[in-house]
Amino acid sequence: MNEPYYEEVQDFYTSDPKKAALKEVNVWPCTGRSSSSSGVSFPCPHVLLYLSLLCLISCLLAHPQCLDYGPPFQPSFHLEFCSAYENFGCCDQERDNSIAAKYWDIMDYIDPRRHKLCGTYIKDILCQECSPYAAHLYDAENPRTPLRNIPGLCFDYCSEFHFNCRSAISLLTSDRHIQECCETNRTRFCNLLHLHDEDYCFPNVLKNTALNTNLGSVVEDHKGCLQLCLTEVANGLRNPVLMVHANDHTHRMFIAEQVGVIWVYLPGGSRLEEPFLDVRSLVLATPWLGDERGFLGMAFHPKYKDNGKFYIYYSYMDKNRVEKIRISELKVLASDANKADPRSERNLLELEEPAANHNGGQLLFGVDGYMYLFIGDGGKAGDPFGTFGNAQNRSTLLGKVLRIDVDGRSPDGKPYRIPPDNPFVSDPKARPEVYAYGVRNMWRCAVDRGDPVTKKGRGRIFCGDVGQNRFEEIDIIVKGGNYGWRAKEGFECYDTKLCHNSSLDDILPIFAYGRSVGKSVTGGYVYRGCESPNLNGLYIFGDFMNGRLMALQEDEMRNKWKKQDICIGSTRTCAFPRMISSYSKFIISFAEDEAGELYFLSTSYPSAYAPHGSLYKFIDPARRAPPGKCKYKPIPVKTKSKWIPFVPRAKTVLELLNEPSTTKPLKKSSAHTAATPAAAPQKGKKTPSTKMKASTAKPAPSGKKRQKVKAKAKPHKPKQKKVAHVDRATSAAPSPKKSSSHLTRTKNLLPQKAAFTKEKRERRKEGRLRSSS
Repeated sequence: MNEPYYEEVQDFYTSDPKKAALKEVNVWPCTGRSSSSSGVSFPCPHVLLYLSLLCLISCLLAHPQCLDYGPPFQPSFHLEFCSAYENFGCCDQERDNSIAAKYWDIMDYIDPRRHKLCGTYIKDILCQECSPYAAHLYDAENPRTPLRNIPGLCFDYCSEFHFNCRSAISLLTSDRHIQECCETNRTRFCNLLHLHDEDYCFPNVLKNTALNTNLGSVVEDHKGCLQLCLTEVANGLRNPVLMVHANDHTHRMFIAEQVGVIWVYLPGGSRLEEPFLDVRSLVLATPWLGDERGFLGMAFHPKYKDNGKFYIYYSYMDKNRVEKIRISELKVLASDANKADPRSERNLLELEEPAANHNGGQLLFGVDGYMYLFIGDGGKAGDPFGTFGNAQNRSTLLGKVLRIDVDGRSPDGKPYRIPPDNPFVSDPKARPEVYAYGVRNMWRCAVDRGDPVTKKGRGRIFCGDVGQNRFEEIDIIVKGGNYGWRAKEGFECYDTKLCHNSSLDDILPIFAYGRSVGKSVTGGYVYRGCESPNLNGLYIFGDFMNGRLMALQEDEMRNKWKKQDICIGSTRTCAFPRMISSYSKFIISFAEDEAGELYFLSTSYPSAYAPHGSLYKFIDPARRAPPGKCKYKPIPVKTKSKWIPFVPRAKTVLELLNEPSTTKPLKKSSAHTAATPAAAPQKGKKTPSTKMKASTAKPAPSGKKRQKVKAKAKPHKPKQKKVAHVDRATSAAPSPKKSSSHLTRTKNLLPQKAAFTKEKRERRKEGRLRSSS
């Protein structure tokens, strides 16, 4: 796993949101003395205050959104009626036909002589339901606000509509208040339909180039940081090292914890009470921060649906107290599709580990049906084993990418077969299992599914290789490739002598970054899902140490990859139901579900026994697939275990916006803050700040980097390093630091201040009475 350093951390969990029922109600009475800026009259001052708060939220939330609280989309078929929104909007063909039917019903009641004049206005108004900004036009961005009966119209347009087609109001809405205002006064009526934000009223919203430039593209802030959103999928996990699916059309998710427990999550989000597999008695894991040993990898056989086989990769200690890694095959129980048979374990490969770090841990099957194993270089700093290190020594399996055929046995008795086209099968000085070499400690690799239409890129294997002191890198695995370690780190030399003598054919990374960006790469996936079309082709990955999320976009013409940061949690872009504004900092792994949607797993406290890990799903707030396109029907699976419903802990953006605010002005959130949630220490539980280096201590943090602890100025106290931190699971979740100032939860200080003032007055009064007596 990665090699983080010890630092003060906390959980970012917040309380469970309550869904508000959506109601279509009227809040626009036509008479009264207190008037809001939008021309709406209210009998009570507190109602005016409420409206002003809604207006403030409305200004913050003005962004593309549909009436169903989802992003707009590109319709699959041509829109015959609301054709202005056929390229991008909120209506599919079925909804477009429904609006057209409503239009002709209304026109039946319009004087034929006014058809041409009124028809345009009526069509425009009805079709705003298809606008990419429909939610803003109808005050539907927040589920707690009432829907408008008629979309927000700009004053001049509304005046023309009222003058030319006033009689149509009663046909567009049955709301008596709107009808009465229309009959009473044109100005009052148009103030009633007015939007606080002039840029978003119709038809101004269509003319505003600032709003419509790159509409439907991934939103970027002024620094080029991609604005994405998250939903919380699972929580309470102990260092979740991976999530995989069985590719059996059940759409179950299997989440493994570092301690050696695998849980089954059903498509609806519930978890089965009994684990799929529990091998804690075999797995070597400790509560040490960043220990890289434990349960590290899992892969289902490509024909799992037929043969029930899967494979696991874990650390263990043999009877002679020698630390090893083991790769085994197991089978699912014939009597229960959600339970593995621990007695079916068949050992495929065991390797002795010379150090406690750099254990590798990735298993996957390529499109060729063979299993790929990613083995670390053996640990310690600078791969000091032998003349050239393990990674450059092809006669050892450490520091390699291996490829084996698990569906057979070798003539020499090995429980697997060597693929005949492996690159070194004819080299007597190399192990035949070796597929690529010169790797340090690849942490998280993935197979590209390929473009959904063209299949371009299908089968490429992307890996994050954790660096030593200077560079982290992303590689694409090539048959027979030498990835340079220990001669090279990233694009530069590490061992100068080896580097100068190395081959010019060494495979260079597609991307590498230095310590100013991050300190421990976590490899990700190329997005090939259905729900977020904008993300197709983006390789999304992260850094374990600082929680930074990043993306690489391929430039095929220049044969280069461009890096962009990913920012999470902006109120402007993520104000959708269930969207959250923060995540736990230490990014352990990325994952892909059976439908191709992308996730990542992280924790706020990188100890194998601390239940602070969560699973998050990426959402693009700018654009989604057309409704119905991404629907799938999971094959039902009989369950014998009790279902445990998912209970979210993270507060949504909408909940945070609805919390009482202090009088302090809201600060603007920076891109770096959004991309990297701040970690706040829990009072009374300080953890010494130490860095992990590959030469001095015990295993590195949260199972990634394989470097060891380099103590800084302050000594490290064992008591502070142990289970005391785990107690946070039973205590109240601490408040997050200012990861994004406008989302930060605020403390309600007014009641305390009032109580203090009252007490002070009482003391003064008592003092006066005493002096007068």
